[in-house]
Amino acid sequence: MGLLDVFKKKEISVAAPMQGTCVSIQEVSDPTFGQEILGKGVAIRPADGRVCAPADGVVSTVFPTGHAVGITTKDNVDLLIHVGLDTVKMDGRGFEILCRDGQEVKKGDLLIRADLELIRQEGYDTITPVVICNSDDFSQIEKRADGEVAVGDTVLTLKK
Repeated sequence: MGLLDVFKKKEISVAAPMQGTCVSIQEVSDPTFGQEILGKGVAIRPADGRVCAPADGVVSTVFPTGHAVGITTKDNVDLLIHVGLDTVKMDGRGFEILCRDGQEVKKGDLLIRADLELIRQEGYDTITPVVICNSDDFSQIEKRADGEVAVGDTVLTLKK
């Protein structure tokens, strides 16, 4: 193992949880996300309502309304995936929860199905922030994707 391999190992990858267009988190109109109050991250303008695990880990929280899910990765990254803005007000309509608190997940496992059409019909923005809630635990967080992404494509890399 060379020196380069040592540096590569320290890099932690976070994948796109949804298919769509990856954009800067600053494009999110809700200041809680757009101003990185909850942490650094990216946002996905989803093309598909399938929300998948962005890394191996454990479901730390799945909101009863199905609009958001938290995962703690095996690298101790606390991730929040928040499907749409203000979608908590839909009270679960249009969301199918396919995971539970404490469940171990692998990158790519299906966690939630969201009816994007219904979310839009109800007047909500479907943009989906992917936030590193413990951003301060990392020396570097870099956005690695711009434009079209598929589930599993690396969107963020982190270094301790």
